Order: sequence, then C-alpha cells, then structure tokens
Amino acid sequence: MKSYKLILGLAAMVMLIPLKSFAQFTVDGQILVRSEFRNGYNKPIQEGLDPAGFIAHRARLQAAYKLDRFNFYMSVQDVRTWGSTSQANISDDFLSVHEAWGEVNFGENWKIKLGRQELNYDNFRFLGNLDWALQARSHDFALVKYEKDKAKLHFGGGFNQDGQKLNGNIYTIPNQYRAAQLIRFENSLGKVDYSLLFWNEGRQWTTKNSNGTITDQGVRFRQTLGIPTLRTSIKNTTLSGYFYSQFGEDVAGKKVSAYNASAQVSQLLINREDGKRWRATLGYEIISGSDPGSEKNNSYTLQYGTNHLYNGYMDWYFVGNTWENSVGLKDLYLRSRYEFNPKFWVQTDFHSFSAHAEPGLPSTSFSSEKGLGSELDFTFGWIIHEAVSLQGGYNRYFLSDTMRGLQGGNLKDQQNWAYLMVVFRPTSKAKFIGVLQ
Repeated sequence: MKSYKLILGLAAMVMLIPLKSFAQFTVDGQILVRSEFRNGYNKPIQEGLDPAGFIAHRARLQAAYKLDRFNFYMSVQDVRTWGSTSQANISDDFLSVHEAWGEVNFGENWKIKLGRQELNYDNFRFLGNLDWALQARSHDFALVKYEKDKAKLHFGGGFNQDGQKLNGNIYTIPNQYRAAQLIRFENSLGKVDYSLLFWNEGRQWTTKNSNGTITDQGVRFRQTLGIPTLRTSIKNTTLSGYFYSQFGEDVAGKKVSAYNASAQVSQLLINREDGKRWRATLGYEIISGSDPGSEKNNSYTLQYGTNHLYNGYMDWYFVGNTWENSVGLKDLYLRSRYEFNPKFWVQTDFHSFSAHAEPGLPSTSFSSEKGLGSELDFTFGWIIHEAVSLQGGYNRYFLSDTMRGLQGGNLKDQQNWAYLMVVFRPTSKAKFIGVLQ
C-alpha cells in the first residue's frame, strides 16, 4: 500500500499544477542496473565460503516544480535485488522517498531549503550523497544559503526523532545523529580554491539496568573542523589536499582527538583536440587510529561521505561501518586514467595500505608490522548514448600477514570483486558513478 500511495501522490501533484505561463514543472528519472561478483567485497572472505553473485537496481522518479521564488523537489526510488520478491507480490517495502524539499529565494543572494535533501560537498569526502550505494543518502535538514559570485556560505541543522511522541526524547535509530549543525564557506583567493567546514553532531546514549530499563540517558557531541578543499592549478599540474580535525566526545563518553589529512598531485600528460586525454595522480592520505589501551579515541570517523570513492573500490575501509574505531589507515595511491575519446575511458588505481596506529598483534602470530596489503582496481566507462552508459570494473586485494591477523587469519588467498553496470540518466551530467578522476 505504501508504494501505491507514493505513486498516487506524485500523480496528484502533476494534475494539480496550475497551468500558468510562469510556472515550470519537470519530470525526470534514472535507473541503475548493477550485477556483481563478490569474493571479498567490503570485508575479507574466509576460506570455505563461496563467492556471491546478484543483480540489483535503483529506479528513481524525480519531479520538480518552480514558481517565482519557490522551488519544490521530490524524488521517489525503488531499490531491490532481482528475485528478492515474488513475481506476483501485492506490495513490498522497497519503494521510498529519497528527497522531498522546498526552497525559497528570499533575497538577491539568500535561499532557505527545508526537508529531506542530499548534503553534497567537497568531492563527497565528509558529506556526500552516497551515490554509489543504490539506496544513496539524504538528511532531514534545514539549510540557509548565501551565494554571491564564487563566495558561498551554507549553514543549518537537523533534529531527529523516532516519531511524533507525546513524551520523552530518546532517539533509537542506529548510526544516526539526534542533532547536527553545519557551517560551510567556500571561495577563491587568487588561483587557490578553498573551503572551510564546521560540523557538530550529537549522538544519543543510554544506560540500562539488568532488566533492560533505561536508568540514564543523554546526548554526547563530537565536532569536526576542517579545510575540505585546498586546490590550485599550474598549467597542466593540479595540487590539492584537505585536512579535518575531530574533537569532543564519542557516544561512549570517550574523549576524541583524531584527524584526516591528504595531499595529491595530478598531472595531465596528454590533452589532444580529438579528445584523447591521459591524467596521472599520486596521493597520500592519513586517517588516524587508536593504539591498544589508549585513553582517548584517536580514531577518525568519516561520518557521511561517499567513502567508496576513496581507499580502494573493494570497500574494505570505512564503508558500511567497516574499520570504524580501528587502527586507522595510511593510503599511498597512484591513479592513471586514459580517455580514448570523450565517450570511452579506462582507469587503473593502485593502493598500498598500512595501519596508522599499532595493530597490537602478538609478535609470535602473523605479523607485528603495520602493512595491511595492497589493492589494484581496474575500471572502464563507455557512453553508449547520451542517455545510456556502461561501466564496469575488476578489483583485487593482496593480503598481508598483519591483515590476516586482524581479520582472524583463515582468509582466502584470492580476494576479488567485479561488477558491470548500466546507467540510464537522460538529463544528468553524471554519466558514471563511484569513480574519481
């Protein structure tokens, strides 16, 4: 019944749009169909376990309405694995609202945006829409925007609850903040582009007795202060980096002192008029971790970014709550992308991983070294038609003894993952997803 209500609601919205010349109503959509072979995706696969394979999709219907200074937008999506429901099913729980917001322009440079919306900033490292994951990510948020020329100031916040209660304020939805505030500013200083960000979030905590009754509760706040973008270009060379610092308390009440830093250089080696381009990128990222027995939480939390884009496409690190509150990560990477023409490209990424903090493994078993192994990612993209793209990849992880020790040891020697995806996005400029250039 929920599915039919959402569809009927969109249909009613279309029929009720006033037929005035100054109003604009547009309907758009997309569908992603992805097949995957998983033999160590997201976490190492143990010996004796069979690989997994499946096909899944995201189908999204998007409607926008503009009238004078008011914008309304709604996005409904169906996310499912093929065959997970009966062919003759009456209803299911796979249809949901991804975005539903209204935006009002109340000045020459001022806007306010209210409702369920994506927070997409700074190459998606800290705040991103998680576009690679079929379900994606959106926030229930109030956002105020001031934008003039290159200067952009965004600030706002969200307050979450389980429902419309008559009493009590305990928030029980897992892995989400109860309250959050955002301030972000971006601008250019000469040839240098930069942005500044402050994020404050509170997580609900509770204490229960032996009977399961809550005896104490509250909210603990963790802050993130950062320079998400720092970039400049000198002819065919681009230098970029970012830095974040975290402090405050984690949900368990432990003091937080953590950071995330990255620097990279990207060189355009070939740039021909016929569309042939070759770009190579060398970079290094540090995500702080905690030593065994540390009194403080030194493990940086990546929060709400599109983490698939970073630290290898096999998603062993910081994707789906993996590697959280761990020894952290050092990632030395080399990326090469060759575009044969504007419609076809291939990309190869190599990562060498090591732990930031001490793994804490016994020296007599496995290894006490910090090396975690390496990963090789091969990806290609092909724009078949202006509305249809084909994307795929093969990825292989090469284990170290330290990784075997941290994961329990009995791991397959071959850890790999492959996918093939068809992307239908008729009006979007983003013809491919989940790949950094």
